[in-house]
Amino acid sequence: MPGPSAMFPDLADRGVLITGGASGIGAALVEGFVRQGARVAYIDINADMAAEVSSRLKDVGRHAPLFIEADLRDVAGIPALVDRAADALGGLKVLVNNAARDDRQVFGTITEAGWDGNLDINLKPVFFMSQAAAPYLTADSGGSIVNFSSIAYLLNMGDIPAYATAKAGIVGLTKSLAGALGPSGVRVNALLPGMVVTERQKALWLTDDSIEAMRRRQCLPETLYADDLVGPCLFLASDCSARMTAQTMIIDGGVL
Repeated sequence: MPGPSAMFPDLADRGVLITGGASGIGAALVEGFVRQGARVAYIDINADMAAEVSSRLKDVGRHAPLFIEADLRDVAGIPALVDRAADALGGLKVLVNNAARDDRQVFGTITEAGWDGNLDINLKPVFFMSQAAAPYLTADSGGSIVNFSSIAYLLNMGDIPAYATAKAGIVGLTKSLAGALGPSGVRVNALLPGMVVTERQKALWLTDDSIEAMRRRQCLPETLYADDLVGPCLFLASDCSARMTAQTMIIDGGVL
């Protein structure tokens, strides 16, 4: 599988905090930033999967990644998580809001609790993580927030109403945060992945046929993997995108 082809020297020793970093795209992002020499902390609810990530990456870069176990649905606890990460990393210049669950829901059976629970995972922490991180990101100017949305909300998928709402909301939130934090020198952008094949996706709903069907819809008929999101995220986190904010980047192979 492909990985980033470039090094971003400005990311070396930079404090980076990633949510949902124990598996899938998040784990690939943790590795990508570690290989850049960044000081990386990542938050996840799954300590077992995080242990494998931390063990695999402990000697890969200049700094071993720091795992913080937490449930981001506990909004009241988010400021303490960010403070812990910033203290351990010696500051914070990059926040990557990646944590999400694309659980399927049957339209006619969704309850208020089910709806709220989905947004509590997929949307609410993006704002409150950004709010808590803002004082660190604005400290010396030049901070960056990268939010993960998805092309899923553009595809009229009937079994992900709350998830689609959250991912659309992240685009609007990205623009609002860019307006709020831009005067302090913080950039806020969003990535919209296409159908990224991960172990979780294959275990739950992707089949060889569905993967091939999506490939046929793409201008670039190649399967997307988690590593394909690393390079774009590094770019948005780095000084290479220093004048880019309030923007979205779609990484989907060119879905038709």
